[in-house]
Amino acid sequence: MKVLNLQCSHRHAFEGWFGSEDDFQGQLERGLVECPMCGDTAVAKMPSAPRLNLGAQPDASPRQEAAAVPEAEMQKAWLKMVRHVMSHTEDVGERFAEEARRIHYGESEERGIRGQASREETQALLEEGIGVLPLPIPKALKGPVQ
Repeated sequence: MKVLNLQCSHRHAFEGWFGSEDDFQGQLERGLVECPMCGDTAVAKMPSAPRLNLGAQPDASPRQEAAAVPEAEMQKAWLKMVRHVMSHTEDVGERFAEEARRIHYGESEERGIRGQASREETQALLEEGIGVLPLPIPKALKGPVQ
């Protein structure tokens, strides 16, 4: 099993597991490797240090944790926020603009909703004083994550 450090063209860093280098290259050529943050398929392999286990006994001294990369921490926080929104809102799909108006004008019960709206629909909602926030959801979070 090969574990590779990958990065998309938007500089999101992530890890990929592949059976071999050929397996990685084949999946990459077919557009099957994509960024879990944005779905970008323009993915590059990043340099990584090999982990060698030569049978030496592990050092008994406590290890220093690597300094957290600020960008990685931001990605982690963003994904946590998206998961929270998804678990605490109702998905109304393409009816988002219509349902947001119904809630705003008291025609439907007030609750958290999410769904799809075009830029024009989003702008119209904002002009009506209806608070909405575009939130791109990574493909990996739209279905079950394994």
